[in-house]
Amino acid sequence: MRGKAATVTLVSQPAAADEAPRSAKGEQTRALIVETALRLFRERGYEATTMRSIAQEAGVSVGNAYYYFASKEHLVQAYYDRMQELHFAASRDVLARETDFAARLRGVMFAWAETALPYHAFAGKFFKHAAEPSSPLSPFSAESAPARAASTDIFREVVEGSDAKVDAQLRADLPDLLWLYHMGVVLFWVHDQSPDASRTLLMIDRTVALIARLVRLSRLPVLRSTAREMVALGRDLAGRPPPPPPPS
Repeated sequence: MRGKAATVTLVSQPAAADEAPRSAKGEQTRALIVETALRLFRERGYEATTMRSIAQEAGVSVGNAYYYFASKEHLVQAYYDRMQELHFAASRDVLARETDFAARLRGVMFAWAETALPYHAFAGKFFKHAAEPSSPLSPFSAESAPARAASTDIFREVVEGSDAKVDAQLRADLPDLLWLYHMGVVLFWVHDQSPDASRTLLMIDRTVALIARLVRLSRLPVLRSTAREMVALGRDLAGRPPPPPPPS
């Protein structure tokens, strides 16, 4: 499975100016800076790439580059935002076509693998920065919250649009749990050196089947209390408040 890069409108906000004009030229400049930065990150590595080199390669002034993005970290956040847009666009067909939970989840995960593949080499070089817990580039950081929320929303659509009979308490937390599963797949994918990350596709296929089975079994009385305890533990460890009770 070979991914192809696509051009989309970036959703990241300018970092150095409170209100930058949303002109077509401004959007083109912003997109050009991001594309140039990603290319240089792949070619030279994240640490060796400077804002000055990005500006020079993009053919814009250093001041103009900083006008749109206050730092390299803000550029990576724009990359996160872009990947969520690409992932959502690639998932639309399967979400519109399928109602089976496993088919929806598998299709969404395969769509992510397809859109992420062109950035596989970059992700490997960049991972040590994103893996640092205190880094703003961590997918768990406050700075990454918009991209994290957008990704979780995709998994919320997976759940809400499916015909799966999910325990009400599990349903409320399932999108967040699926996002954590997604992060596990990303970690495996970063280290996957198989052709076109084919082992990641195998992992997705096998684990989706297991997840779908567990979701079905969670409604059985003998397993329902255990599943709810596990969900409550995950919520407590993440510091999230309990969901509101289902309507009577």
